[in-house]
Amino acid sequence: MAEKTMYARIYDAVRLIPLGKVATYGQIAAMAGNGNAARVVGNALHVNPSPGEIPCHRVVNARGRLAPGFAFGGSGEQKRLLEAEGVEVFDGCVDLKKYQMR
Repeated sequence: MAEKTMYARIYDAVRLIPLGKVATYGQIAAMAGNGNAARVVGNALHVNPSPGEIPCHRVVNARGRLAPGFAFGGSGEQKRLLEAEGVEVFDGCVDLKKYQMR
């Protein structure tokens, strides 16, 4: 069987983020097997083939900031999706101490 691509491993990792939680780009990169690939995670999420199935809105930067160029409606849509799951967003940021997946 062929080894999964990095993008496939990223999508698998993002699927593991529970409802009401977030993960950072670096955290997803590490879960996908390359902790130095945070930018690759951003690229993969930007071309997410299944936004309804792969919850890319749950991925934020290392400081909890939402993606300014969220590919599926902008940061306002990312904020709306997170708040619908009970994640509080203040000034474009999520409190990682409270909402980060562990």
